[in-house]
Amino acid sequence: MPTIKITDATVEPLTLAEAKAHLRETQTETHNDLLITGLITVARQAAEDRLQRTLLTTTWLRTLDRFPACGGHVELYMPRVIAVTQVKYVAPDGAIPTLDPAAYELEPTAEPGLLLPAHGTSWPATRVRPGAVQIQYTAGYGDTADKIPKPIVQWIKLALTDLYENGARSAERPALPQEFADGLLDTYKIWSV
Repeated sequence: MPTIKITDATVEPLTLAEAKAHLRETQTETHNDLLITGLITVARQAAEDRLQRTLLTTTWLRTLDRFPACGGHVELYMPRVIAVTQVKYVAPDGAIPTLDPAAYELEPTAEPGLLLPAHGTSWPATRVRPGAVQIQYTAGYGDTADKIPKPIVQWIKLALTDLYENGARSAERPALPQEFADGLLDTYKIWSV
């Protein structure tokens, strides 16, 4: 039952100018701009991977073989869930209807987010097959970098510095002790059991 990224963030936690200032690169030098821009994305994605959390608004698709039994909930990974944009399912007759938004409720403050059938209802019957239920949703702290908690942005800056200055040997001898840098993320991490 995978969760697949459909669209990635359209902005990054750091602008090129902010990253260059952090790296002590002059704003007028442009020969490393593409490299720095790429490393910003790599650092953000590394943070998201470590946290199991979406930082900036991204669209996700969660698929299930069927709805949970007895009105159970569906976990929506990579929180914070902002909104459910659509729920489609394969009905027993093979039709693929879109579920009316009034038929379900989102509990966005839960992490991971929870999708439940509306109060007093249950999920519709589905044909049992891989991907019979498709839930598309958006998640993240918001559309702008200022919504991301500051410790996460600081971790991204540290990771960016490590990647920029050390490149391939980063994992062997990081510029900063990993325990300190990773500790910045602990409060925001989605821990699995």
